[in-house]
Amino acid sequence: MVTPKDAETFIEEQKRLLRENPECSTALYNLGVKAMEEGRLDEAADYFEEAIESGGRMFEAFVNLGYIYFKWGDLERVALANQRAIEIEPRYARGYANLGFAYLQMARTDEAIAALEKAIELNPQIVQAWANLVSAYLQKGDVDKAIEIGEKLVAMAPNFGLGHNNLACAYYMKEDYAKAVEHVDLAVKYGFPVHPEFLREIEPYRPVREDGSGV
Repeated sequence: MVTPKDAETFIEEQKRLLRENPECSTALYNLGVKAMEEGRLDEAADYFEEAIESGGRMFEAFVNLGYIYFKWGDLERVALANQRAIEIEPRYARGYANLGFAYLQMARTDEAIAALEKAIELNPQIVQAWANLVSAYLQKGDVDKAIEIGEKLVAMAPNFGLGHNNLACAYYMKEDYAKAVEHVDLAVKYGFPVHPEFLREIEPYRPVREDGSGV
């Protein structure tokens, strides 16, 4: 576990490196990560931008900038930052996953699908990319494809609540209400905060016991 003293020592070491070499991109990047972890996003963004300007293959600095821009609500800059990351490192799956998420939020559906599928091709273990791909196919109106992707996701990550939630939405749109109920219950079981409106909409489709109560 990193103690406050360890953190202070780390920061001082990075600042010492900068005093010796003001363009040390690694030190600038590390200070950016530390500032981001502590919620000092303006300062973190400055460090990451300086690291990028100092040269080197700072694709992770672009991804971290993308996170900061997301926290600021600037989806266009999220997309641009992650696009730059994958231009530098074309096999960086996280960059494609983040780019796909940004495109999904902007309703640039086909671009979202392409980026998310590339992320999964490069790293099939990024479960968030699978979940967002389900949402992207639902956004496109291809419910069957959304179900296909969602079933693969929950088979791979059976305790992933978001995966079950998105699959429940797909089955609901397919009007397979038994499956929708099954997966919404699993989403709740595994800790996902299912939207209250969806829970209300799905309630009438629950099986009814002989005593008249829902299951």
